[in-house]
Amino acid sequence: MRLDKLLANMGFGTRKTVKTVLKSKEVTVNGTIEKDGKTQVDPDKDVIVVSGEAVHYQEFVYFMMHKPQGVVSATTDNLHETVIDLLQPQDQVFDPFPVGRLDKDTEGLLLLTNDGTLAHNLLSPKKHVDKCYEAIIEGLVNEQDIQAFKDGITLNDGFICQSAKLEILSTDLEKEQTLIQVTIHEGKFHQVKRMFEAVDKSVNYLKRLSMGKLQLDETVELGKYRPLTKEELESLIDA
Repeated sequence: MRLDKLLANMGFGTRKTVKTVLKSKEVTVNGTIEKDGKTQVDPDKDVIVVSGEAVHYQEFVYFMMHKPQGVVSATTDNLHETVIDLLQPQDQVFDPFPVGRLDKDTEGLLLLTNDGTLAHNLLSPKKHVDKCYEAIIEGLVNEQDIQAFKDGITLNDGFICQSAKLEILSTDLEKEQTLIQVTIHEGKFHQVKRMFEAVDKSVNYLKRLSMGKLQLDETVELGKYRPLTKEELESLIDA
């Protein structure tokens, strides 16, 4: 890898800014001052130091975010705050992106990474990665709804969903609302909302709890995030 590219990827600025850093003789490779950005380096073997601080190269990043409502699952948006805007600058330099999306008014687990291969595997329809949600439903969910979800809901556009597991957690008869959990295997646009519309109900609140074996860490506050643990990452790779 070129030295200037490595330094740019690690947040030391643009290629142009890095060129200035190199000219100032602040960069050493294996103890020798290096001023040429085209120099090839091996981040796994070479010792690279900038202004006396060792550079620990990391190609991929994996973040678990507790997405809040009001933020869009996109890298850029001209009107709304995005999940990328919630990241610290030192993490934004890796150019992570959300794996799949949560609606603007949906909160919960969101994975952000710059690992395109992992993202593709998790989103591939052939993989059928489970996604579990908690929701407050306007209407009283019943056994007939549970069976309909199990049989496969047909959406308003004719798409037939795979069998989904719908569980009733509690029922508020006074408000005529139901707290449920639902596990689906696809990721169609507004899928959970559209599934309940198909049984003449609506979603008042929606939160994603898990994706595959990755579970939302409830200690992560809304709008905050943390790197995945080694075990969490391995569980996604094996998904």
